[in-house]
Amino acid sequence: MPEILLHYIWQKRIWSGFPQLTTDGKPIEIISVGQYNIHAGPDFSHAHIRIDGQDWVGNIEIHVHASDWYKHRHHTDAAYNTTILHVVAKADKEVLNACGQTIPQCELRYPHDKDYLTQLLQSSEWHASLAGMPDCGKQLLEDPTLLTQDWKNTLLAKRLACKRQSIMQLLNITQQSWVHAFYITLAHNFGFHTNGLPFEELALATPLSCLQKHRNSLFQITAILLGQSGLLTEGDNKHEDGLWEEYCFMQKKFSLKPIQGSLWKKARMRPQSAPKVRIRQFAHLIYQSEFLFSQLMEAQTTEKMVELLSIQYDDESAYSRVQRPLPIGKRSIDILLINTVIPYRYAYAQSESIKDAIHWLNNIPKEDNTIIRQWTMLGQEIRSAADTQALIHLYQNYCQPHLCFNCQVGYQVFRSKQLELF
Repeated sequence: MPEILLHYIWQKRIWSGFPQLTTDGKPIEIISVGQYNIHAGPDFSHAHIRIDGQDWVGNIEIHVHASDWYKHRHHTDAAYNTTILHVVAKADKEVLNACGQTIPQCELRYPHDKDYLTQLLQSSEWHASLAGMPDCGKQLLEDPTLLTQDWKNTLLAKRLACKRQSIMQLLNITQQSWVHAFYITLAHNFGFHTNGLPFEELALATPLSCLQKHRNSLFQITAILLGQSGLLTEGDNKHEDGLWEEYCFMQKKFSLKPIQGSLWKKARMRPQSAPKVRIRQFAHLIYQSEFLFSQLMEAQTTEKMVELLSIQYDDESAYSRVQRPLPIGKRSIDILLINTVIPYRYAYAQSESIKDAIHWLNNIPKEDNTIIRQWTMLGQEIRSAADTQALIHLYQNYCQPHLCFNCQVGYQVFRSKQLELF
């Protein structure tokens, strides 16, 4: 039983008509299955269930075995503290969240007819959601080797070339300043998809030179960025210890114009991903790293890159007037490496080649999102970020727009169908 099939059964309510119970025998009424989460964190967010007459609203996590909760180390991750139900095929272990609280579990009841599940797994709707076209999905399930390593290497090269082109366009905007272009790209990716555009707008509206002139003061950098984000108001002054007044002074000094605060998405977001939290982290990164771009370009190991992108709490005096920011999670740092650092290393140094880029991406753990889970379901062995970047490019640039004849897999499927006709 693949885990992603359990996701499908839960999301499509295929369990309907089967009474659901917690492992300790309490009845469960599922009012809303929630929204499928394509980002890090629990599988479904904002679900609404009723356990033994008591309403619960929160997140749903799904595993084949309950013990997978510990294999994935969810018991140490505060992001899973809002899980209201752990849905499993086999409850082989009690599970606790990071606060030590027991999470209710449900052994999901659904039609167990093998032929029915096989038909469900091979249905056109299922495959359309997996790979964008039914025939490719079915063929890859039967023979995962249709997607060759050579084709994945080509896809990765195409993805890096696209990112390099975007960097070159940004360089034209920044008068060929690699440092300034990197600052804008890093800001965009600090939004982690949800708030990428407002973060980029923030960087474009806030010249790096303004921040560099005050880089010895975390308080002033934080005031400038929070003020420019449009999220800092005079009413926040009681809690922000003078940040509003400081921003007003800096705004006049540099003739700054803030972006609209309404651009930021704040709903359905974990506290550690809130815009103000991310902006404080970004401010701290600028404060602690005078030569961040050059250091990242010259780093010889991925461990050094991770260290450079991690928040350092060495200077206690920096927190006298501004609160200490939350640390940046390792998974978030990996995303910054994949989408910012490696593409810039590839574009910046003429000596860098696709082979070097693959080397760095092979040293970064694979990404975990809906697209990658779908490829896993289709039997693809995914080892590192090099694989995930290639597969994301394949899905976004071939499967979604149905450019099947331009894809090695799609063309092979077409050829095999043609041969069957003759």
